[in-house]
Formats: sequence, C-alpha cells, structure tokens
Amino acid sequence: MRFLKDYLLNPSKAILPFVKKYNFLFPDKLYLEILFKLQVGYNLNLQDPKTYNQKLNWLKLYDRNPLYPILVDKYAVKKWVADKVGDQYVIPTLGVWDKPEQIDFFSLPNEFVLKTTHGGGNKGVIICKDKSNFDFDSAIAKLNRALRHDTGKLFREWPYTKVPRRIIAEKFMIDSATNSLNDYKFFAFDGEVKAMFIATDRQECGELKFDYYDADFNHLDLVQVHPMSGKVLTKPSTFDEMKRIASILSKEIPQVRCDMYEVDGKVYFGEMTLFHHGGLKPFHPMEWDYEWGKYITLPDIS
Repeated sequence: MRFLKDYLLNPSKAILPFVKKYNFLFPDKLYLEILFKLQVGYNLNLQDPKTYNQKLNWLKLYDRNPLYPILVDKYAVKKWVADKVGDQYVIPTLGVWDKPEQIDFFSLPNEFVLKTTHGGGNKGVIICKDKSNFDFDSAIAKLNRALRHDTGKLFREWPYTKVPRRIIAEKFMIDSATNSLNDYKFFAFDGEVKAMFIATDRQECGELKFDYYDADFNHLDLVQVHPMSGKVLTKPSTFDEMKRIASILSKEIPQVRCDMYEVDGKVYFGEMTLFHHGGLKPFHPMEWDYEWGKYITLPDIS
C-alpha cells in the first residue's frame, strides 16, 4: 500500500529506485533515456542534443577518450595534474592501499583524509581530525561499502569502471583564517572557463549550499540540487589563478568541472568531474540548461 500511495502521489519518484536497482537489465542508451526522463523531467535527445544535461549524457555514451579514466582516478590524476601545472598544487598523498584493512593508521598523522579512488562522491570520504577519538572500525566498514559502490554502472559513467578501486590518505587541509574548507568548482569547456560555484556548509549540520557565478564572479540566479547560501560570499584571492589552472587542465576536453581549494592563500587541486551530477539534475530556471549546452562542442565520432 505504501508503494501504491507513493506511486499515485509521485510516479517518477516511486519508480526510480526500482530502475536503479535493476539497472543491469537495461542497455546503456535505454537506461539513460529512462533515468533522464525520471530525474530531469524531459526527454533525452541524443540525435540532436541541445541542453547541458543532454550533452553530458551524449558524452557518456559516445566520447571514449582514453585519458578520462586517469582524470577521474583520484590517485592517478595527481601525477597528471603535477605534470600540467606543477606539484605545488597537489595535496600530498600519505598512503595508498587496495583494501581498508591494509591501512596503517598508526603511521598516519593525527589529522588526515581517506578517499576511495573510483568515485562515489562523499560516500568514500572520511575525515579524521583527532585519532584519539577516531572510530577505526567504522571507517573500515564505510570504506568497504564505498568500494562496492559502482558509479560507473549506476549512472553509465564509463571512465569510473576503468579505475582501480583503492583507498588513499591525504593531508588534512583547512584554511587557518576561516577554519573551513570551501570548494571552488570551475566549469571549463575546451580551455575556457564559463562558470563556477562555491560549495559551503559542507562541515556543518545543515544542508550543503551551492552559489553559482559566471567567469567574472557575478552571482547567477541558478539553483541545482542544493539551495543558495543567502550570503554574500567573498571572491577568493586566488580566483584568477584557479581559473588559469582550470583552463590548462581542460584543454581539448569538451567540458569538465575542475574542483579546487584555497588554503592560506594557496591553490590546491581537488578533483576533476566529467559528468556534473551525472547530467541528471534539473536546472532552475531551466534556461541555464540550454545556455550551458551552448558551451559544449561535441566531438566528431564519425
């Protein structure tokens, strides 16, 4: 009866969990068409894609650049970034392991960050600020669950299926002036930055906030997934340097999101995301979906 009620009130929301659970039954194209309609709310046009979300899903299916698995591998991408812009922008790696049970916690400093290398968003991220209060068993259990999570298959993001499933430990990063770590996420299209957003309240109890800006740091009336902060956020002092780095890293890539941090006046690379929200989250207002779609020039696959 609960499912029937949910279905009558919101058919798309009720059906979505079943489609994802049995995703292996569907070929890639059909699965993305169903998922797209249920989550974004309009049809996925792959013959003549116009919107940003449509083009991201086109890229999933048809752009098989062999560089992409390196870009989304949180461990392998570090060397690639260092070669492109310099290792001073790369957060130090403290260790890498194939299984959580292999982690030598005692060799790690009092503060550190653990991440799975194959995607999965925050599912595979664990922050330790004090080893004396750290739950090692819970961390191992969470990492094992994250290693089983398959972003590549669930959203047909093929580069993630090629990434070895490992765990890395990184240096814990925090800005001493603000006692926080804001994410600065730049959307770049074949070397040209067009937009970015700042993610705030990540370490707070409330909901994460996204504030979008254009390439000149003008605030945009755009909401996707998370609400705006309602605050007047300060332009980071290294804004132009982060734009420059995103431009270099995105050369010859139709579109990519380059995530960076500013810590005590220095820029650090976070990760690269080829398919922002999997190309499966609506824009509000929808005009931005079409506007950003204009920025992507799809590669010739003929």
